[in-house]
Order: sequence, then structure tokens, then C-alpha cells
Amino acid sequence: MKAIILCAGYGKRMNPYTETCQKTMIPVHGKPLLEYIVEGLIRAGFNKLILVVGYRKEQIMDHFKDGAHWNANIEYVVQENLNGTGGALLVCESLIKDKHFFLTWGDILVPYRIYKMIHDFFRENKHDFILVSNYNEDVSKGGAIYCEGDYCLDIIEKEPKGTGSTNLNNCGIFILSTEVFKVLKNLPPSERDEIEITTGISVGIKQRGWKVRVLKMNMDDFRGDFGDKAIYERLIIDTGWLKELKE
Repeated sequence: MKAIILCAGYGKRMNPYTETCQKTMIPVHGKPLLEYIVEGLIRAGFNKLILVVGYRKEQIMDHFKDGAHWNANIEYVVQENLNGTGGALLVCESLIKDKHFFLTWGDILVPYRIYKMIHDFFRENKHDFILVSNYNEDVSKGGAIYCEGDYCLDIIEKEPKGTGSTNLNNCGIFILSTEVFKVLKNLPPSERDEIEITTGISVGIKQRGWKVRVLKMNMDDFRGDFGDKAIYERLIIDTGWLKELKE
């Protein structure tokens, strides 16, 4: 199974750091953020990686090259039009030969056991669609997940603060069937003028009957959002979370 990492965006919320640096290549305790994600995926059994690049793509490609240094095979696709996560995924379609693939945002870091958890769960249970959720008191900045038992009923991207009734947030880690490409190709842009994977999953659930299994992270599990400048600045001072990554 191939693993896709989305790392094409500008990272405007991370200015001034991203004025000269690709967001996923911002240094975090001695190495780029993206390197932690790559290492975690390889440890979990994903060694065929697709990096979706765009803004300052040379920084990523010059650092990782073909992946041999990490005993991985890395391919690159360029997202010329930075039109959202769904748009980024669509440029990968021709490289996906199996029925399923792994996907993660390139600015989110979780303990490596979370990558292994979803990979092992897929191999044991063969669900077509799996997503990881994390607990958050305010899900308005991400994707609010509504569940019935262990299955997703809906995902609402950027739900207005105070209007929702869930504390489950889309963590940004998935295993998806290639059927998602059919939905994304026909999905209109959101109010943010983006094609959004979360909206595509919502459409799949409501219109195509997808069964989307939710794997819930524990409330105290580490999740670093390196698309948020305040969180980044806190995490580069703190080092305690580094130990949890590899436990």
C-alpha cells in the first residue's frame, strides 16, 4: 500500500517562518517536521511514499531525494493549482495501483504507533474507509466528526465555533479506497474555493453509502499541529513530546 503525504501548501498561518521555508520543512529539534512523519510511516510498514509538493518543492525534493537514505521509495507529484486537499489527492490518482492507500496531512504529527494502529487495523479488518480522530475542545479549525458508534455519520469542515455538538476532530490520517477519486472529480469547490477531502467523504457517506470506520485517539495522546504558529512555537521549546513519538 502506498502512503501519500500532502506537503504542497504555502502555510500562510506560519508566517514569517514560511517566507523562506516550506511549511513541512520547518526545523523541529534538529530536523524537518516532514522527516519525523516519513520515519513514523516507515516504522509502521509504509515504505512506498508519494509526496505531493508545490510551494518551495525543491527543499523537500533535495532533502529526501528518492528515499534510499530512509530505505524507502519516494515519488513526487506537483500540485500546480493549490486548490485544497482534494485537489492535492487527485494529482496522485495515476500513481495508485492498488485499491486502497494511506493518506496524511504533512503538517500533523502523531505518535508513530498511531500510523501502525491504522495500518494493522486495515490488514485485519479490510474496511474501505478508515479515518483517525482526535479529541479537541474546539473543532472549528478542523473537521468536526459526528459518529454513531464506531462509524462516521458526517464530517463538517470548519464548522462555526459554538454551533456543533462534538469534540471529535479529523486528525488528518486516513486509509481510503480509490472510489474517493470518483467523488472528488465531481465535487464543487467549497466556500474557501477548495476541493476538500472531508467534504468528499461526507458526500460518499450520504450519497454512496460508504461505511467509514473511525479510530479514536485517546484524549491525552499527542497531536502536534504544525500549521498553527502558536503550537509550533510551544513545541520547539518543549521536548517532552519527542519521547511519546516513538513509544
